[in-house]
Amino acid sequence: MLLIILKLILLPLLAPLGVGIIRKVKAMMQSRPGASIIQPYFDLWKLFHKNETISRDASWIFLVTPYILFAISCIVLIAVPVFGKAEIHVPFGDFLTVIFLLATGTFFLALAGIDVGSPFGGFGSSREMTLAALAEAILIFTLLPVAFLTDTTNIAMMAVLATNLSMISYFALLFAFLGYLIALFVETGRIPFDNAATHLELTMIHEAMILEYSGKRLALIEWANANKLFFFALLGANIFFPSGLTMYSDTMSLLLALVMSLFKVGVLLVVVALIESVIAKYRFFRLPDILLTGFVFGIIAIIATNAL
Repeated sequence: MLLIILKLILLPLLAPLGVGIIRKVKAMMQSRPGASIIQPYFDLWKLFHKNETISRDASWIFLVTPYILFAISCIVLIAVPVFGKAEIHVPFGDFLTVIFLLATGTFFLALAGIDVGSPFGGFGSSREMTLAALAEAILIFTLLPVAFLTDTTNIAMMAVLATNLSMISYFALLFAFLGYLIALFVETGRIPFDNAATHLELTMIHEAMILEYSGKRLALIEWANANKLFFFALLGANIFFPSGLTMYSDTMSLLLALVMSLFKVGVLLVVVALIESVIAKYRFFRLPDILLTGFVFGIIAIIATNAL
């Protein structure tokens, strides 16, 4: 219970820092100073202190969706492995449950996008559900090889047992990680799938769905997005690169595991920023080709796993 409370407090507080790191690295790649890595905290503070403008056509779905998204983002952060064996009994730890929760959040966000009758929200929701239907399949197929190799679907147990896998097993996990990286980009709305820095109607997906939000509800949505990015970074870092997780429950071991997890997350976020800096936003009708590539990576990983 202490670990659950610690993760519930610490991880959402650190999540906006991940967004700041990506923005800072991208600014450096563009030869400009950019904002501070703690700028997302100031943005959230500003939004929490602004008044809201709510459409008179908005129903309860539009009103409660930000709270649902933020709650789901915190729940999945509880499930992600950070320390090691001490987390194997954490609730919502099955990776299929986690994917279902993420899909539920996407479902409510798509409903909120079309709830007020905005044309932007309508096509944003349509695009989001098209990508989500493919991305969630990729996510399942890239985590299945680890589940097969460790003989469990509990995320924390998968991460702990993955530390004992043979080197040849990592050949399969390499393909799984490449597919997972594609799922990370699409689930978190990163380039080449989406660009959160633009509001061009021909390109935006996620921003189109939240265009009607403002004030505190927009702050909750932005915070939930930061939590989701941090979740995917933590999951990818500790599932596919599990070194640093501990089998013990003493304070020093847990602290070292936490530091190692955050270090791996930082490295993965820098990699994400570098990839975003060297590729461009793709046309929407070209995106299924990339998603198909991620699906193929997952299939190859499963075949390699069975061969091993």
